[in-house]
Order: sequence, then C-alpha cells, then structure tokens
Amino acid sequence: MKIAIIGATGLVGGKMIQVLKEQKLRLDEIIFAASEKSVGKKILFQDKELTVISVEEAIEKKPDIAIFSAGAEASLKYAPLFAANGTYVIDNSSAWRKDPDIPLVVPEINASDINVNNHIIANPNCTTICMLMALAPLHRKYKAKRLVISTYQSVSGSGQKGLNQLALEQKGSRADEPAYPHQIHENVIPHGGNFLENNYTAEEEKLVFETNKILHSDIAVTATVVRVPVYGGHSESINIEFENQFDIDEVKEILSNTPGVVVYDNPTENIYPTPVMAYDKDEVFVGRIRRDFSIDKGLNLWVVSDNIRKGAATNAVQIAKYIIEKFKI
Repeated sequence: MKIAIIGATGLVGGKMIQVLKEQKLRLDEIIFAASEKSVGKKILFQDKELTVISVEEAIEKKPDIAIFSAGAEASLKYAPLFAANGTYVIDNSSAWRKDPDIPLVVPEINASDINVNNHIIANPNCTTICMLMALAPLHRKYKAKRLVISTYQSVSGSGQKGLNQLALEQKGSRADEPAYPHQIHENVIPHGGNFLENNYTAEEEKLVFETNKILHSDIAVTATVVRVPVYGGHSESINIEFENQFDIDEVKEILSNTPGVVVYDNPTENIYPTPVMAYDKDEVFVGRIRRDFSIDKGLNLWVVSDNIRKGAATNAVQIAKYIIEKFKI
C-alpha cells in the first residue's frame, strides 16, 4: 500500500507522520510532498531519510491514499487530480466540507457515510471533532435540540505562525507576520477566522454547519470562538438542551463507555480536563458534567482535546485505516 502526505513539512503534516509511525500501518511506500519551497527537504521515517517531492510528482506516483494538510487552495487544485487517478483523498482543510457529495467524517460517529465511490473525504474542523466525540453518544440517547458553544482555542490551531507569534511576544518581541490582529500573549481574542456578514466568524460557522452534516441532524447551534495564549489543546464549554429528559449518572456512564472519550470529572478533588493533560493524546477528555438548572433538560460539559492529534492528524489517519479495512486496499 502506498500513502502520500501532502503538506508533510507543516505542523499538522508532521503530526500525521508521527501518528502513521505509531499506528504501524502496512506500508509499501510513503510519499512526502509539499509546496515548492519545501521540495528537497529530508524527513526521517522508519530509519529512512526520504526526500520531499512536489505535489505534481506525488500525483504521478498514484498513491492508494493521499492525506492533505496543505490548505484549501492546494486541496481544491490537486485533490481532484489525485482522485481522478483512483486515489482516496482525505483532506484536512475547509475546501470540501460543505460539498453535499463529499462525506465529512469522524470515524467513531459516521464512518459509514464513506462509500467506495467517495474518492475525496473531508476531515472536520478540530473543534467540531472534539465537541462531537462527546455530543454524539448523548444525542443518540436523548436527542440534542440546541447547543451553545464557547471555545478556548490554542495558537497551534493557527499553525506555525500562531506558535511563533506567542513565542515572540513572550520574549518581548513582535512577529513580522502575526497570525492575529492583536497581541495574543496575556490576552484573549474573540476572533477565529474571517468575520462573516452576520458578524459570526468562519470558525464559529464551521461548528454550526459541520455539527449537523456529521450527525444528519437539524440542531440549533450558536458558537463563540476565542483564541487563548496556550500553545496546544482546544477547550470547549458546551451547553446542550435535549428533547428528552436525562439522568446525570447515565450521562457519565454513556460517556465513560464511548471509545475515544475519557471522563475526567471529580470537582471536589479539582479533577477536570485541561489542555496540558490532553497534550499529544488522542482521547477527548470530558469534565464539569452537570445539569443546567436554568432550563429543563439542559446539560453542561467541559471538553478538551489535542487539536493537532484527534482534531486533525489522528482523525485523518483513522479515516485512512477505515478505508484500508473497508475497501481491502
């Protein structure tokens, strides 16, 4: 089997390579491709030093699977060319998420949306993945009616540029090409992605749209995205109004029995998830589980995950594994 990583020298691309090493997939060949400025760089994989090639060269190699983390523009340009060669493309950008013919997949939730003819599969946004890992099993049981989400997103969600800005500002310097319109060090910025005509941001709109596409639902969703001065890990405060009544102990039991979810919840002992504890882990951590007494059938959750792993790289590799097993690649 032949897998290509497109955007292999980027932050998420590097994590995809790490996850592939950990998963120990049966690989006959792995191809690392990136933009022209990165062509010729060397990447170590399984004791071999491999040279980064151009995306055009990667297309000619006809990989079985190509995992993209090179941005929406590159995906729109190159993903159809890979797909035309019979390659299954898993794309981490926003390029294909709204396309009604392209499945948007969290494998634990809706892997069955993928069929053999889907040669492009979209990876959801990091905050959507994290939130839905906790919400989906509860939605199946109690049927979510409305969501109010506030996110606290680390600078790694903005790639290397976000990491660089925070690091420089902590040293008293300024970034030549800042990721944010304001200082992020010792600050919080209620701004994720471009502002839309309705004054929501693109990151907020992703949570609204992607939630319902993945769950095949019509849940009312509102969201506020906040960038915080944390290097890695996204946190979310999630308020859920259900159509059906729930038992709080049953909620905890459902979450505890959900693969990929860890309940970390004992407030009397100051036990609740934080980005530090989620670092470089694939699990989604859930705590502060409590009834919302301001409304009937309301629940509050605090959810934390490593946005570069389960929020991006790991989810993409899980999709690849599903395709390999399902379609006998």
